Amino acid sequence: MLGVLDKDAKRLVRPVFEASVSAGFPSPADDFMEAALDLNEHLIANPPATFFVRVAGDSMQDGGIYPGDILIVDKSLVARSGQVVIAQVNGDFLVKRLKQIAGRTLLVAENAKYEPLDVTNNPDFSVWGVVTNCIHRL
Repeated sequence: MLGVLDKDAKRLVRPVFEASVSAGFPSPADDFMEAALDLNEHLIANPPATFFVRVAGDSMQDGGIYPGDILIVDKSLVARSGQVVIAQVNGDFLVKRLKQIAGRTLLVAENAKYEPLDVTNNPDFSVWGVVTNCIHRL
């Protein structure tokens, strides 16, 4: 079954196999499909506040975010410590993990080549959005 446009012609829906795919030992194949899957519904909780951002650089590679990946960013979410965020620092946009420790706010890379960036007292720091998903080629 090929992808089909839904009745509003705004989304491309794709068929989904009802059975899971084993990442370990092979499982018997199923010859039937489940209802169609719309990736917009699966990956985007708040469409008006959601943006796609392409990654440049290797500072998050140990966290599974690579150059060229597309990040799905929700600007309506309140960032919490431990989440990956898009931050604006001194006019530049960065993707980093937000860490709030003992009254300090740090932007932490997930690559040992980069030191954490302390933005605790930086008036030119803001969280632009929270990264909810990452899309990359295998």
